[in-house]
Amino acid sequence: MSARLAIVTRAGALTTIQDLGRPGHAHLAVPRAGAADLPAHLLANRLAGNPPGAATLETTLTGVALRVTCRTWAAVTGAPAPVTAGGRPAAWGLPVLLQPGQTLDVGQATRGLRSYVALAGGVDATPVLGSRSRDILAGIGPAPLTDGQELPLGEPGQPPARLDLAPWPVPCDDPVLAITPGPRDDWFTPAALTLLTSQRWTVTPDSNRVGIRLAGRPLPRARADELPSEGTITGAVEVPPDGQPLIFLNDHPTTIGYPVIATVRPASLPACAQARPGQTVRFTLQASP
Repeated sequence: MSARLAIVTRAGALTTIQDLGRPGHAHLAVPRAGAADLPAHLLANRLAGNPPGAATLETTLTGVALRVTCRTWAAVTGAPAPVTAGGRPAAWGLPVLLQPGQTLDVGQATRGLRSYVALAGGVDATPVLGSRSRDILAGIGPAPLTDGQELPLGEPGQPPARLDLAPWPVPCDDPVLAITPGPRDDWFTPAALTLLTSQRWTVTPDSNRVGIRLAGRPLPRARADELPSEGTITGAVEVPPDGQPLIFLNDHPTTIGYPVIATVRPASLPACAQARPGQTVRFTLQASP
C-alpha cells in the first residue's frame, strides 16, 4: 500500500473526487461530469503544484477533514471556508504545507456552496472511462467519501505556486447569469423570455450536481404538445410543464423531453456551481458570438 495517503476523518455532507471529467461519451448516455466550478478546481491544482487534470476533492457546504500520512502540500479554493492545518488556522486560496499525521480541516462554506481541495500529486483513484470524477446521475466513478476512507495520493510533480496572494472572486449571493435564447424558445409565449430575465429566481433545496431547480413565476408555454427527446448540454435551461426552470450542471442527463428556453453561457457556469439553496439568481440575455 502506498505510504502517501489522506485518511478521511470527516467526509462532510457530500464530498466527491473530481477532475476534468469524461467528455466524448454522450452516445453511451454518460455525461461529462468533472468539477462543477472548473476555474476553482484549476486554481487549487495550480497552487498545489499539480497539472490541471489531477483529481481534487469537491465539497458541498460543510467541508471535509483529512489526515495525511506524509509531508505534502495542499490548497483550498472555491467557496470560502475556514481552514486549519494541524489544529492551527491556515490560508484559504494559498498553498498549505502539511506534516505527517496532521489534519487539514475545511469548515462550512461562508459564501457559495462548493470548495475544492487539492493535494500534491492528486487523488490517485481508479479511473472509469478515462476520468476519476464521480458522476452522481450515472453512478460511475469513485463513490462519495466516507469517514475512515483511505485516499491514495499520486507522486508530487511541480513545487507549489510561489505567491503571497491568489486573487479570487467571492461567490455572489445574487449572481446574474448570462444566457443565450434557444434552442426551443419558440415553444414559449413572447412574454416568457421577459419573465425569465425580469425576476429573481430562488434556488430550491432539491438542487445538486445534476441541476439547479429554480422557483418563481412560471414561464408560460405557447405549445402544449410533447417534445421528442433530444440531446442537451451543461447550462441548458429546461422548463418542465410546471413552468419552473432548471439549469443543468455537470452530471445532467444526455437527453431530455422538455423544451430548453435558453442556455447559460460558459463564463456563468462557475456561478451556477456555487449557488446554494435559498439564494437567488437572475438571468440576462446575451446574443450568440
